[in-house]
Amino acid sequence: MSFKKPIQTILLGFSLCFGLLVGIGKNPILAANLIETEPIFQEKMQTMSEKTVNLESGVDRFLTSIPAGYYTIANVEGLKSLLENPQTLLVDVREPSEYRSGHIANAIDIPLRTLTHNLDRIPRDHPVVLYCSTGYRSAMGVMTLHLLGYENVQGFPPSFAGWKNAGEAIASS
Repeated sequence: MSFKKPIQTILLGFSLCFGLLVGIGKNPILAANLIETEPIFQEKMQTMSEKTVNLESGVDRFLTSIPAGYYTIANVEGLKSLLENPQTLLVDVREPSEYRSGHIANAIDIPLRTLTHNLDRIPRDHPVVLYCSTGYRSAMGVMTLHLLGYENVQGFPPSFAGWKNAGEAIASS
């Protein structure tokens, strides 16, 4: 194995840096341009800092607004009761292959990673319930939709596994 090429690259890098440093001192226009950019850099850093604070306070407001129960349907009976309302939309946020291998009847499949691309399929004026295999993806989906202003979305943390373990019917497609 030859180290000639990496050594040449390192030496070229040092040469360019040295040339740039020496050249700035001899070129007042280049030096002035670099000096003038410092306040702009500081302004950008301040703006980024303000945006970070705004983002943090927005996230804090969201997190502190989460009610007890965290927008969840705690058990199979609760989900079955909610599904008696024909306007309730049940969304399986698992991958299509998982959905095809078995899902809760009348659920539509919108994989979590495509949720924001399918907002037109998720009503804001009817109850919406998300579920997945174990509850993790549906919790992320519920939080995502709530951050996007959906107030009608709940998760089903017992998940598909809880539904299946309760002996409930499984649909396949």
